[in-house]
Amino acid sequence: MSTDALAAWWTIRQQIDWASAVDDTPAPVRATVDGLATWYDTAVRSRNPARADRLLAAMIRSRADASHGRPLTFALLTGWQRLVLGSSEVSFRRGDAFAKGGRERYALTPHTRRDFDRCLRDSADPDVPLASRAARAYLDVAFFHPFPDGNARLALLTLAHVLELEGVRLDRVGPLQTTRYADDSDGAADLAVLVAVLIRAAHHRATTHHC
Repeated sequence: MSTDALAAWWTIRQQIDWASAVDDTPAPVRATVDGLATWYDTAVRSRNPARADRLLAAMIRSRADASHGRPLTFALLTGWQRLVLGSSEVSFRRGDAFAKGGRERYALTPHTRRDFDRCLRDSADPDVPLASRAARAYLDVAFFHPFPDGNARLALLTLAHVLELEGVRLDRVGPLQTTRYADDSDGAADLAVLVAVLIRAAHHRATTHHC
């Protein structure tokens, strides 16, 4: 049987110094271009128009949740995932999950759901910079793989929601679209740095535009 990638992620997650991985970033940031909506309406729509429509609907729901200050919970993710998949039957996976053509296996244990709930609560930890919290939440969804399908799509929505709760909206999300591996500690920390770079760049472009 293949190595448990979720176990690898759980170990790495606790070893990374998320509080020191990046510095604080500007907030709020209201970019002049809506990077997430643009990504869905261009890159995604060119491949699958129906998927783009579903993702835009889920994005609208997630932003409404953020406007009411709703932190990440499994119930919140489930509501978004129903829209992402266009299905009312969405629940936590009932067995091991696989990704990357079966090369990564995410085991299901009696503690998986409890650990995932804890990770979602961590996304609101005030002692960790916003960019680190958003990156970590993205990777939690990717590697806990809570649903049988659509977790990569949900991971990006999750990252955007963590930012949106702090009034931050990116103008570019394309750089986030790359393959991530559960056992890559450097890559996990680098994702936090990348999110911080994207926040600062969006802030710079927004303030320059308004000058």
